[in-house]
Amino acid sequence: MSYLTPAQLDAALARRDLTDPSAGEHAIQLVIARIEQGLADAWGVPVRRDPGPRIVTVKNNYDRLGYDGAAVTRDRRYSRYVDADRMLRSHTTARIPALLDNLDDDPDILLSVPGMCYRRDAIDRQHVGEPHQHDLWRISNGDRLTSDDLDAMIRTVVAAVLPGRRIETPESLHPYTLEGREIYVDGVEIGECGLAHPDVLRGSGLPDTVTGLAMGLGLDRITMLVKDIDDIRLLRASDPRIADQMGDLTKYRPVSAMPATSRDLSLAVADDQDAEQLGDRVRAVLGDDATAIEEIEVRSETGHDELPESARRRMGLRPGQKNVLLRLVLRDLDRTLSTMEANVIRDRVYAALHEGTAHEWTAR
Repeated sequence: MSYLTPAQLDAALARRDLTDPSAGEHAIQLVIARIEQGLADAWGVPVRRDPGPRIVTVKNNYDRLGYDGAAVTRDRRYSRYVDADRMLRSHTTARIPALLDNLDDDPDILLSVPGMCYRRDAIDRQHVGEPHQHDLWRISNGDRLTSDDLDAMIRTVVAAVLPGRRIETPESLHPYTLEGREIYVDGVEIGECGLAHPDVLRGSGLPDTVTGLAMGLGLDRITMLVKDIDDIRLLRASDPRIADQMGDLTKYRPVSAMPATSRDLSLAVADDQDAEQLGDRVRAVLGDDATAIEEIEVRSETGHDELPESARRRMGLRPGQKNVLLRLVLRDLDRTLSTMEANVIRDRVYAALHEGTAHEWTAR
């Protein structure tokens, strides 16, 4: 098992959580408030907001939510472990078991858990390694909650922030729900939901009379839809012309876009490497400079035995590796990158990802 170094952990915890009012105002917080108010008005129940800590137990993040011990999401390639028992939460659902443990004897409440999570993800306009999520669990010890109640919950949430939009809810399995679904608005996935799994509720000692609805939302995606933003990096942009627009839910007014430039890389990487792992490695090596990358696109993958010997020799490709052609699209949100700066970023990415024995550096 590979654990985060102290420096990596400090850097992760230092990153601003946009859902946290104590770190400054942000449009994401207004989305949270609208959703909470919409559900509270619809149900007439109190809301208990509890973001919880970013470092959680593996037990609460996976075991108590019903994840199989062999689930791929547990793999260190996708989750960030602090030690054998703790990790940076991969979803805000990790807070739910502890909240269920401390419910009143006669619960009828909406549990609200907004916060930043930690994933290993691809780099493009829609994905980020530290997404903001919002878990909403309606718990009732009165009438049994059903799929009809789940339908009403979906409609209420969407109406609160994206009224009049088209909703689709295809089936999707989740270990902590029954009758699980994904939630799409105008073709964009914004979350998932289902009936709270009885095993999760009973695991906290709640009686059979207690039922629940479970929903997890992607706050970045929702805020982007509300403000009509097409690049997730804008949510954290430092340019005052952009940052000043992130304090409300009005439509985003585009500022002059910086020109994009691209660099193509031919890499030798391990056969099991995918876009999410490559993206996470790029974020790790570039740090704050990763914001200059608009997208990393995997254009093709070719196995060792499918390549001619001359190509294998050129990059130093070995058995157990594949050739990945990667396009790096660079567009800083604040300024135009010089050719030299773009080449330096290209070479830093190349050095971090290429595992062959021969190298091709940019002529500067």
